[in-house]
Amino acid sequence: MKTSRYAVIGLAAIAALILAFLVRGMMAGNGSHKAEASVQAPPAQPTVRVLVAARDLPAGARITEADLNWQDWPVNTLNPAYIVDGGAPAATPAAGSEDAAAKKGAPKDGPVAVKKPGSELVQAVADKVAPSPTKEAYVGGVTREAILANEPIIDAKIVRADEGGYMAVMLSPGMRALAVPVSVDNTAGGFILPGDRVDILVTHQTPRTTGGGTIDSVQPVLRNIRVLAIDQQVNVEEGKQSVIGATATLEVSPSDGQVVTLAKASGTLSLMLRSYADAAGPSGAVAAAPTGAGDKSVRVFRPDQTTEVMVSR
Repeated sequence: MKTSRYAVIGLAAIAALILAFLVRGMMAGNGSHKAEASVQAPPAQPTVRVLVAARDLPAGARITEADLNWQDWPVNTLNPAYIVDGGAPAATPAAGSEDAAAKKGAPKDGPVAVKKPGSELVQAVADKVAPSPTKEAYVGGVTREAILANEPIIDAKIVRADEGGYMAVMLSPGMRALAVPVSVDNTAGGFILPGDRVDILVTHQTPRTTGGGTIDSVQPVLRNIRVLAIDQQVNVEEGKQSVIGATATLEVSPSDGQVVTLAKASGTLSLMLRSYADAAGPSGAVAAAPTGAGDKSVRVFRPDQTTEVMVSR
């Protein structure tokens, strides 16, 4: 009798243990399903393409097309000063939003109004970046400050070629812009155009020591100097063969600028057009020859007078 009782108690204990394991397994399974259901993928963040530097650009660097790249940029970290490509950034609708709209009675085949995440921000960015310039607008510009690689381009650090300050963009590093008075007579009849290279002469008038009158002397001042502009024209209109103006803006070094200014105060300047084949020659001030060395006297006959001109070589 006692043996059968012990057998029944043992079977009951084993059944209880088996039942406990089964219940525990079922509870663990339900918990995992609930955890999986609660985990959702984060919504995709809208992005735009921002103009960035492709390499380190030091201050004063002239920008080429290879120096700029478009890079994807999150909208929520977008600065209003960045240059954005195109219009509104694209946003991905939240997962299950269409199903939720369908459950509310919206027609499946018709248009469904789905509110995109961050749509207000996307629209604000679209309104802001609509007038953004293109990448080509910055090619040919010059950096005001150093820009690191992958750093977004902003207008405050760039002098664009199509904006104010373009003359400063045109100047080579270390050079200066200097305007001199010109006329048709001393600019090769108006055929000196922006971008050409010229030699500069100065004509002096000195009184004769005897007999009265004056002696005209001509001396070279600078050679192979680049013309930046005639009056305010820095580009020549298509098909235009000549430009006539009252001033010519020259690209000179600081020391050459002093030489030209002194020559302008002492006489009349004339510009001689150089051939494109001579553009690679030496540039700058012409060394002054010793007094009387290489000077030649040229007599100029006019209907009413005869003038003697001293020419220095």
